[in-house]
Amino acid sequence: MPWLQIKARITDAEAPQMEQLFQSIGAVSVTLLDAEDEPVFQLDPGSTPLWQQTLLCALFEDDADADAIIATVTAGSRLLESDLLTEKIADQDWERAWMSDFRPMRFGERLWVCPSWSEPPEPDAVNIMLDPGLAFGSGTHPTTALCLAWLDSQQLTNKSVIDYGCGSGILAIAAALLGANRVVAVDNDPQAVTASGNNRDMNGISAGLMTVHLPGEAHAPADIVVANILSGPLAELTPVLTSLTKPGGKLILSGVLSEQTETLMASYAPFFAMQAPVIQDEWVRIEGTRLTGN
Repeated sequence: MPWLQIKARITDAEAPQMEQLFQSIGAVSVTLLDAEDEPVFQLDPGSTPLWQQTLLCALFEDDADADAIIATVTAGSRLLESDLLTEKIADQDWERAWMSDFRPMRFGERLWVCPSWSEPPEPDAVNIMLDPGLAFGSGTHPTTALCLAWLDSQQLTNKSVIDYGCGSGILAIAAALLGANRVVAVDNDPQAVTASGNNRDMNGISAGLMTVHLPGEAHAPADIVVANILSGPLAELTPVLTSLTKPGGKLILSGVLSEQTETLMASYAPFFAMQAPVIQDEWVRIEGTRLTGN
């Protein structure tokens, strides 16, 4: 049978209330998806982060009264009737209808990110198979795209890499598939650690090559350290990320807005030779080479 689907763009703060509201009026399922192709940044251990702009998709049985549902939702939230998209979808399509929004994406010359239900456009390329989830960094957001493009441009054979704030593990997985010989993924959210481990296994990467950890464990300094987090945490992590980068090694920072760049670069300048930042859509990638003797 067909189904009635109602979509609405909401904020992360509204998500719990809106999910409960839709369930209370008979939604068969409520799904929360990324509305802006932005990564999730885990800041607090045990938290359940969502995207700042979230797409809520509520599914109702075909005979549900759409007008009554809309009236209840608009009465119980800030949403207007014009904020709600109502559509009928076929039974055989609804469970995977949202998947059409996730398509293979290319970064640089060699690297693709592909959802597991899609055939890689270039089977001989370096293909990361990754499905969207709570800790998913899709690659379409500039912060992730900038880091993936940088990794693709490097010769990683026999290099060690640390992905600090790994989220889905997408950058760590990219490094492993691009030839790194030791990859460490670190995140302070247990959900991200689980997601990174699952995604590593999906891509056929051994646990010996890529390990996944919560913070606090000692790790040998790496040739390359990548941290795609946020400006505030990156500044606080200056001593940690400095200690994890070998002398002469590379540090890549992202999750930074252009107006935050100067302050953050000043935090790392005593320890790194900083290059000019690379900017994409007001987001910045910062690259530094670890100085010797400090």
